[in-house]
Amino acid sequence: AGGMSRLDHRRELIVTEANAIGTAYLRLDLIPSDDRAEIRHLFRDYLDERLKAYDMLPDMGRAEQGFARANQIQQKIWSEAVRASRADSAAERLLLPAINELIDVTTSRTVALNTSLPSLIFTLLTVVTLLSGLVAGYAMAKRRNRSWLHILVYAGVVSVTLYAVIDLDNPRSGLIRLDSADAALKELRNSLQ
Repeated sequence: AGGMSRLDHRRELIVTEANAIGTAYLRLDLIPSDDRAEIRHLFRDYLDERLKAYDMLPDMGRAEQGFARANQIQQKIWSEAVRASRADSAAERLLLPAINELIDVTTSRTVALNTSLPSLIFTLLTVVTLLSGLVAGYAMAKRRNRSWLHILVYAGVVSVTLYAVIDLDNPRSGLIRLDSADAALKELRNSLQ
């Protein structure tokens, strides 16, 4: 249950990030056109870096470098937006909160990326799996004939369940993936002009 809720939360954060970037990008129309082109270019670069960093996962070392580059661009976006919106209070009231939301979502996604199954729970799950195998094996040892079908089904079900729990916790490296949610960010990138 915890793995499913973390997976759903990660999907929601991707959609929230796409919405935050899209909203901030649209609100760039409130600033003078001289500044708008440069900040729009920064938005495209920012989104490219975020997408590249997530594509590098589960290699955290390379992904962290990509996130660091994206954060540098994010700071440039903020600085340029503050400078460009000083002349217009409407732009300042609408654009800066949208960019702030973009920054906040980045923090939330970073926390979600680093949140995983607690080691105590993983250890407990492994111990319960091994103990149930021991009890089942002990019960079958008393029988004269062993049912290979029951042995294989039991081993398969326990293995698949353990794998599913681990895979839910690592949605960028196994069979359970966030690719459909990432498509929202890729579609947004394709729409930025």
